[in-house]
Amino acid sequence: MKKRVAILISGRGSNMRALIEAAKAKDFPAGIVLVLSNVPNAGGLDFARRHGIETEVIEHKKFPSREIFDNAMDVALNRANAEIVCLAGFMRLLSPRFVEKWRGRMINIHPSLLPAYKGLHTHSRAIEAGEKFAGCTVHFVTAELDDGPTILQAKVPVLPGDTEDALSARVLEQEHKIYPQALRLVAEGKAKI
Repeated sequence: MKKRVAILISGRGSNMRALIEAAKAKDFPAGIVLVLSNVPNAGGLDFARRHGIETEVIEHKKFPSREIFDNAMDVALNRANAEIVCLAGFMRLLSPRFVEKWRGRMINIHPSLLPAYKGLHTHSRAIEAGEKFAGCTVHFVTAELDDGPTILQAKVPVLPGDTEDALSARVLEQEHKIYPQALRLVAEGKAKI
């Protein structure tokens, strides 16, 4: 029985696409049952719809607090009978209560080799620091930003003369490979907190 997965997005959803494509394989242990966005015109919503996946928009701006917004998301996730939640470019901080409720069942992909470069602008910060390597990390979500236990990482070299865009493109290629691998591990119970 495939685990039921919901994906939270805020934009184009390139990692969401990688997860949807991976989930098409008969032997993949998870199926995508919902794509939820906090942005009404997020590009990833159309892709999900074209692939027959239920979508929902819950605009964070329409809620008076983060907690009330998170509660609305929780209701939608429960309605879809989601068992695992994947954050894929979801640009909202989550309330501690929501994170705790999904503890061990919510994962995220971050464009750095955590614990280095938590937060935003990871590629420019890595280049400015003179790093030899950059990369990406799939991790369990905890209350601290970009701080949960690592599931998988992928490394890419920082090349001489690299721009933020060039490095970002190489890292994104690796994100699309390791996020489905990490979801497989979680769905099979091989990665857990």
